[in-house]
This record gives sequence, structure tokens and C-alpha cells, in this order.
Amino acid sequence: MRQVRVRERVEEMADFCDVEVALAVLGGKWKLLIVRYLDTGPHRFGELKRAMPGITQRMLTRQLRELEDDGLVLRTAYAEAPPRTEYRLTSAGESLKSLLHDFSEWGSWYRGHLRELASGEAAPGPEAPAPPPTSDRPRTAG
Repeated sequence: MRQVRVRERVEEMADFCDVEVALAVLGGKWKLLIVRYLDTGPHRFGELKRAMPGITQRMLTRQLRELEDDGLVLRTAYAEAPPRTEYRLTSAGESLKSLLHDFSEWGSWYRGHLRELASGEAAPGPEAPAPPPTSDRPRTAG
């Protein structure tokens, strides 16, 4: 039996803050990592589980189902013996590529920034170096 998700439906969320919508769909520790691995092509459940050793089988199943329900991941079950199931990004999931790139660049910058702070080379505060530029996507409030 499949559990129904508890979060508010995206269609019912207020229009004033799209960040809330993005966080509702992609929030949590695992979803962006799952999308990142699926960005390299279709993967089976076991491959995803091995790529993320800290995730439990139950959590991976739950996150994949939510991503599937939100239209970001497509699950294909093949009628073979033994059964084989693959997960791949939909076109909506593929649209996250530039976001993943931006997150990766920022993560790399931030890691270096922390190293500089730890070594005393950078001052914590307004005079710290700016993060890397993001893509040219238009930004909206929220």
C-alpha cells in the first residue's frame, strides 16, 4: 500500500514565493543527490543505493516515489526474470541541470571559503569574497 504524502499540494501553495514550491518538491537531504545521480542516465534502485551509502532503503524508496509523484523521475519496470526497475529523469527533472551546476559551484566555493576562514586568511563578514556568479537565469523574489 502506497502512503499518501502529507505536504501541501503545490497547486494550493501561495503564489508569492516560488522558493517555497521548490523546497517542497526538492527539499530534504536526498532528493537533489538522487537527481544528480540520475542526471548521468537511468539507474536501477541498487545502483542508487550504492551511490548514496548513508541512505536507507526505505528512505530511498520514499524519495524516489515523491520525485515520481512530482513528475521529476520516471520509473520503468521491465517484465523480466529477475524483475528489473530503472529510474530516469523526466524532462522536468532534466530542467534541474543548471540548478545542480549552480549548487555544485557554490558548494565548491563555500568549502574553499571555510578553509580560508579556518586558516585565518579570510575575514568572516561583509569583506569575505563574493560567491561565484550563478547562471544568467532571471531571478524572482521569494
